[in-house]
Amino acid sequence: MHSAMAALLCVLILTLPACSQKSSSTTSNILRIAIEQDVKTLNPILASSTVDIFVQRLLFEPLITADVHGQPVPMLALSVPSVTNGGISRDGLTVTYHLRRSARWTDGMPVTSDDVKFSWSAIVNPQNNAVSRHGYDDIARIDSPDRFTAVVHLKRRFAPFVATFFAESDQPYSIVPAHVLRSYRDINQVGFNVNPAVSDGPFRFVSWAHGDRLILDRNEKFFLAMPRVRRIEIRVVPNENTSVNLLRTHEIDFMYQPSIITNPTIRQIPGVRVVWVDMNGYVGMQVNMSRPPLNDARVREAIARTIDKEELTRTLTFGQEHVASADIPNWMWASPRLPVLAPDLAYAKNLLRKAGRPAAPLLLVTDVANATHRRLTVEIQAMLHAVGIETTIKFYPADLLYAPAGMGGIMHTGRFDLAIVPWYAGIDPDNSSQLLCAMFPPNGYNLSRYCNPEMEVLQREALGSYDQSRRRTAYKKIEALVVRDNPIIPFWWMRQQEAISSHFKGFAPNPVTESWNAWQWSIQQK
Repeated sequence: MHSAMAALLCVLILTLPACSQKSSSTTSNILRIAIEQDVKTLNPILASSTVDIFVQRLLFEPLITADVHGQPVPMLALSVPSVTNGGISRDGLTVTYHLRRSARWTDGMPVTSDDVKFSWSAIVNPQNNAVSRHGYDDIARIDSPDRFTAVVHLKRRFAPFVATFFAESDQPYSIVPAHVLRSYRDINQVGFNVNPAVSDGPFRFVSWAHGDRLILDRNEKFFLAMPRVRRIEIRVVPNENTSVNLLRTHEIDFMYQPSIITNPTIRQIPGVRVVWVDMNGYVGMQVNMSRPPLNDARVREAIARTIDKEELTRTLTFGQEHVASADIPNWMWASPRLPVLAPDLAYAKNLLRKAGRPAAPLLLVTDVANATHRRLTVEIQAMLHAVGIETTIKFYPADLLYAPAGMGGIMHTGRFDLAIVPWYAGIDPDNSSQLLCAMFPPNGYNLSRYCNPEMEVLQREALGSYDQSRRRTAYKKIEALVVRDNPIIPFWWMRQQEAISSHFKGFAPNPVTESWNAWQWSIQQK
């Protein structure tokens, strides 16, 4: 989702002390949300985690979004391009987008095809710290025959293009204002990243106290409808127990992506309900194949056959998640529904005898805020110890762990051996940004540094055909390679819980982004 990595991650939105002194008619129209980590940036082109995307989507819009079932629906575009409606050419190399004429930036300027073209150029600009250029680098050029038409010419057929290009698959980028950002050589350090005074989403920026809180007010000229919530208040609280207590005392209305370990407690809080979202994602382990001895397939297989996924899923998810056999979940059309391999310690020990046990402890990392991830590292450490593999555990703030390579992120710069991470993908089964040789950071989410000629051929088959049955056949073979080579070891497929107040209405997350329909949210008077 985004991992990507993926992206990845929670923040807490609290009322300001002054708000509690206002009349109930005012406070009833303020939504207070909780997330565990601060946003890294408010510039959609530089997003590197799910929390970045969640907050940015309150401010900015893509061309295409997805409904609660993961089906593409138009946002800035008037329709979803297809061969049937003429939006996709017969050869699959030209995709045409017609923009809404009613969409405007908060400074009154219309959102145009020039903004689409500039946003694409910002992503493919190597000077910018964009986490992924997947799909965008398959574009030869974009023509603008008029202000509200963008014609995209592809270098080659790319089956997930409509679900990827400023849409809800792989890396969900939104459009940015060309007239604000065009003059910069790069956009990595510009003021817009922390104070985006010009936006086109249902909310507009008010203030951001880094590490503390972020305030947004509704955009009364939002092109779809007047947002029902007057203000959104977001506060960073990097401790899930604190967030749960704030839910309990009704000081927040929404705890963003609480880890599964909080589920028994949250279910018992009066006035709070849990919303479940099937996502194209998993919680699992990233294996850094660029570092010995993990470049040895036997060592990776030994690690995979040591881990008891059934046990982890049973003890850490309270039966709420489904054990993963590979990375594409069973509910998606491309899933081959492979069996889950049972642990086999004798087999693992034999592999290690042949390959040689790691001479030094492996560095096992995860984020500090997520209680489930911390528990997982301890469980994995014990399982690996049983076959003679020692590990050293290190926790990082999520914004450092998942930051782009240009910003020194631990994962993207490869400063780990094993990493416990969540991965969020998009509405298309495309997993090539994790598995292609060309997708090593800073060009994509191949954080394992996995490069295999067999995978290259299969991914070309999956990406180059618009025929779903052919793509399904390719993904069956792709998933078999993932299980054989173990660049990633998924534990369970992501059935994300969201904890919200019973007074919070209109919350209908899609499989990628919770905030896609934020203009429809409302908060009832308490």
